[in-house]
Amino acid sequence: MTNRQTVTAAAALALVVGAVTFAAGFGTRGLIQATPTAPTVHARPFAPPPDAAIPRDELGKQIALGRLIFTDTAHMAPRFVGNDLACSNCHLDAGRRPNAAPLWAAYGLFPQYRAKNGHVNTFAERVQECFKYSMNGRAPAPGDPVLVAIESYAAFLAKGATVGVRMPGQGYPKLAKPAVTADYARGQAVYLANCARCHGQDGGGQRDGDRTRIPPLWGSRSFNWGAGMADRPNAAGFISANMPQDQPGTLTTQRAWDVATYIDSQPRPQDPRYTGSVAETRRRFHGNGQSTYGQLVGGVLLGGDGPPKRTTAAGSGSGAIRSSTWRTPEPSPNPG
Repeated sequence: MTNRQTVTAAAALALVVGAVTFAAGFGTRGLIQATPTAPTVHARPFAPPPDAAIPRDELGKQIALGRLIFTDTAHMAPRFVGNDLACSNCHLDAGRRPNAAPLWAAYGLFPQYRAKNGHVNTFAERVQECFKYSMNGRAPAPGDPVLVAIESYAAFLAKGATVGVRMPGQGYPKLAKPAVTADYARGQAVYLANCARCHGQDGGGQRDGDRTRIPPLWGSRSFNWGAGMADRPNAAGFISANMPQDQPGTLTTQRAWDVATYIDSQPRPQDPRYTGSVAETRRRFHGNGQSTYGQLVGGVLLGGDGPPKRTTAAGSGSGAIRSSTWRTPEPSPNPG
């Protein structure tokens, strides 16, 4: 580790142990979720250790640095980020909150086979995919200090958790199908009534200088089409359990599905797996009916803006991936 990294890690430990602040916000597949193949333990949600328990040693420095990267990703890991999100926008309360893809529930489920990339993944590989899709950036190389720090933080949160089983609060809730097919126009009404006051009518979120206060839900600075939150079941489960932020759990299942359909039927950065053909990319990667990628919604072909483009995280000078042409669709018949 360089002197600069050592200083940063030491400062991170002092910052976290001395004054604990939890970063919460809507995010949108920052998703360290596990495939539901492991057995489930039926008990109250696990309680991870407090930040005050971070040890004051070399490992503790990495744990604290991992927490800072997790909650301020664009500034702490700008080489790997191409949008205005932080990991903690999808994994709320700095990866602690049950039913918001908590790190403590995911860590012990790896290694595991993931159909998305067709092989057994380590936890570090899963984090790499978060950077690629949810952060619309690029994956840190194996062993990169960013991966080491985040994995150290996840292992700390999972201390004492059961290994190899799905714990209560893991991932996002799996909602029952809506009584009536989810609808874009109804979802728009739910969004304007419950979400726009924070995330904006254009879904662009809120910024304070070079800091994101409220994360963008679509557009060039949000997650790309490969992210888990771009799949409506994930978005609906997250919204149902955690949004609106000041009144979580107040939306009905129907309204959660409707607003998830509205949000996930907006333009966003191209899927990094883009083959050169929207139809082929949809067939290969979005053919499960959970995504609106490749569909025509309100006159806009979702994903139809060409190959991935290059952009940078806010305030950085490094390259990452994005798309560039944006227009919010008008209401149209339900996306399939």
